[in-house]
Amino acid sequence: MKAVRLHEFHSQPVIDDVPEPTISGPLDVIVKIGGAGVCRTDLHIIEGQWDAAMGTPLPYILGHENAGWVHEVGSAVTNVAVGDTVILHPTPTCGLCHACRAGDDMHCENSDFPGLSRDGGMAEYLLTSARACIKLNPETQPKDVAALADAGITAYHAVRKALPLLYPGTTCVVIGAGGLGHIGIQCLAELTGTNIIVVDRNPDALKLASELGAHHTVVGDGSQVDAVKDLTGGQGAHVVLDFVAEQGAEMDGWNMTRRAGSYYVIGYGGTLTIPTLDIISTERNIIGNIVGTYNDLAELMVLAQNGKVTLHTNTFPLDAAVEALEELDAGRVRGRAILVP
Repeated sequence: MKAVRLHEFHSQPVIDDVPEPTISGPLDVIVKIGGAGVCRTDLHIIEGQWDAAMGTPLPYILGHENAGWVHEVGSAVTNVAVGDTVILHPTPTCGLCHACRAGDDMHCENSDFPGLSRDGGMAEYLLTSARACIKLNPETQPKDVAALADAGITAYHAVRKALPLLYPGTTCVVIGAGGLGHIGIQCLAELTGTNIIVVDRNPDALKLASELGAHHTVVGDGSQVDAVKDLTGGQGAHVVLDFVAEQGAEMDGWNMTRRAGSYYVIGYGGTLTIPTLDIISTERNIIGNIVGTYNDLAELMVLAQNGKVTLHTNTFPLDAAVEALEELDAGRVRGRAILVP
């Protein structure tokens, strides 16, 4: 089968011919990929940022946002059958550790991460687990929802955690209206009564944000912190969801957060430098976010299949994976790039 494999860091991946995966365990599922998302995390993987955390031997297949059709199942699989349309939770889990038993399966002690810790889904087929499969309506096209498997669940997870703080009369700032941010805006609009302010450097992204439910938009031209303060009576936002968190956005996010407010870090790449006195004297909170649980993704798919959350996508054939990565890196992808084998 064809697959997009990374052979060395700081170099673009290569389209290789590799053997198809095979069933080896009773809960194994092989999925014929119908759509694989291209994510900024893939750029960070290529840059070597994940090497220390994962230590995955090269070469391996990229792709951690995957949807498709069940191709083959192990002997103990009962929740899906051959031919079913599925979206895949990005981290197959064990179901037996304390985190899994507590419903916090994103922190499973025995999970793996296809596309980061082993071969992923930028290929014709992917080996996963029955525990990762969420069955979809058969008319759903995998290419239309694949990016919800990571970008979508990550945005939804952050909004879900912030819900108790986003009652009517509050303000939420969204930094970045790109691949994750445009999903987060829709989740906020659907699930809360908060006033939504979106900050982005790109006027087209801000136009999309307004269409998706933002009440105010702010151009990231250097005056964005003051603009947010002006929109919030000088106080700042109750919640800031930072889908960028690099190139200075991380300090902007902190400075946009009001006293006793909460700053949610969803993007990454930057460094926060904050005096501890500033944290305790204002009682501001910093909350980290990494992907989400199986139930988060299941809930998000209910919204998606009811038309409440939609992905804005740009599709590329699998052979054009390098082009898709370059377009994403150059900031020319609005919404999400999707590879279709």
